[in-house]
Amino acid sequence: MELNKYIDSTNLKMDAKASDIEKLCKDAIKYQFETVCVSPYYVSSVKEMLKESNVGVTTVIGFPNGYSTISTKEFEAIDAVNNGADEIDMVINIQALKNKDYEYIKQEIETVRDAIDGKVLKVIIETNLLEPIEIAKLTEICNNTFVNFIKTCTGFNGPVKLSDVEIISENKNDLLEIKASGGIKTLEQVEKLINLGVTRIGTSSGVEIIKDSHKDCDCHE
Repeated sequence: MELNKYIDSTNLKMDAKASDIEKLCKDAIKYQFETVCVSPYYVSSVKEMLKESNVGVTTVIGFPNGYSTISTKEFEAIDAVNNGADEIDMVINIQALKNKDYEYIKQEIETVRDAIDGKVLKVIIETNLLEPIEIAKLTEICNNTFVNFIKTCTGFNGPVKLSDVEIISENKNDLLEIKASGGIKTLEQVEKLINLGVTRIGTSSGVEIIKDSHKDCDCHE
């Protein structure tokens, strides 16, 4: 298993400096992570730093609260792609969900999906604010809107829970992939998530996780 290809190496700290992002990119190139995940502010510079590598650029839309309007998210997503983003992680409107306004959520997902010119779309549902029935409903909506990934959390409302991933896994179709994020810091956590069907991991501890995975083998960095 190429564990590094599961990882979106992430720095979304509000006080992240350019030097922090540069280190994130250098580490991502060294360990060949799937993508780095940064704020829209850093997308252009990260694209430049990664241009000679196979590491992609992920950014976040409607982050972290998700309650900006559909047209705002659409503009954000188009701007991010124009700046070089390969993958878009968009937070759904949790307020709309709590109002059972499922058509609104479907519309915002489809609007962003159609605006990003075939780039990968991951829909963040913020599981820590949801009831199990709501997680199942949002998984169904992601199935029906043909997005690439359903993503668990922003990390701003607590860590990912295995029980929430289980609900997603039980309700998703064969095409929909799962990205888990939020407080993922150890190899043990990653292995448990992958066993539940997760195919992408958002973490700020990617380097430590990879190093830990190499401890008991003859691997060389």
